[in-house]
Amino acid sequence: MALLRTLVAKPWIWSFLGALLVWLATISFTGGYGGGGMVTAALSLAVFTVIVGVGQMFVITLGPGNVDLSLPANIGLASAVAMKVMGGSDSMIVVGLLAALACGAAIGAVNYLLIWALRIPPIIATLSASFIIQSIDISYGRGLQIKPPPGFADFANWQILGIPVLAILTVLFTIAAAIALQRMIYGRSVLAIGQNIRAAWLAGVNVGRTRFLTYTLSGALGGIDGALLAGYFRGANVDIGNEYLLASIAVVVIGGTSVAGGKANVPGVWGAALFLVLLLTMLNTFGVSAGVRLLLTGLIIVGVITVAGGEKALR
Repeated sequence: MALLRTLVAKPWIWSFLGALLVWLATISFTGGYGGGGMVTAALSLAVFTVIVGVGQMFVITLGPGNVDLSLPANIGLASAVAMKVMGGSDSMIVVGLLAALACGAAIGAVNYLLIWALRIPPIIATLSASFIIQSIDISYGRGLQIKPPPGFADFANWQILGIPVLAILTVLFTIAAAIALQRMIYGRSVLAIGQNIRAAWLAGVNVGRTRFLTYTLSGALGGIDGALLAGYFRGANVDIGNEYLLASIAVVVIGGTSVAGGKANVPGVWGAALFLVLLLTMLNTFGVSAGVRLLLTGLIIVGVITVAGGEKALR
């Protein structure tokens, strides 16, 4: 009963349980072979979903309708910017990362300015922005053959005792994000706006500034994610961020954040990201075709959200 009460009170735990069950099912199928390597690979790939997932989480926590659909295009453009600025030189790594961060932050800021100036729903503003960004990316990054500096590529794939360094750094980042959400004025303002925007305004919360900072944060995280992806996969690609549109939203909802706003959960983003990566690994191991993989992934995600109280979160 105590365990059941904990699961009900903390629905994000279901994401970790789902990841564990998927991992157990996979290693049972392989007879226990490759279990440790699977965890290492899952941590390596989950990092990129967690980074953009945290940004998306802050945006969604602002309340109904708030979502950043420009992330895939943002990631693609930032990856090209980072690689072009670095130019294959280790001495330009920091400059390239800052350029990607600035590129993403600018996109996030423009997203909010579109929402504010045109008074259109965020879903429309960010979707429209994504088409513009993608057009810029195609003209700027199409055919770009610049590889990341050797030191940057090595760093993006560096492991200590089988644990990816990027995963360790991302855990530290998510701890900082959790502290900011619960202990800092900015994080409390985001939660207050999501719970009741008018009440937050009457309480003295600067709603416009908080929303602007949140969309800028989401964009900045998309930018740095693009640079890291280019380092990990050893090159920029226009389509490198495509899979992170639905994934960034899925990890937020599966992780226990309410799409109705005002309630967020950072640890759940990690559990959900690991669950999605391990789920894909399991389906590949089972030899499931691409079409069936998409169908089963969708059904399983819906099932996990339902079991974890997703209906309650959507109210």
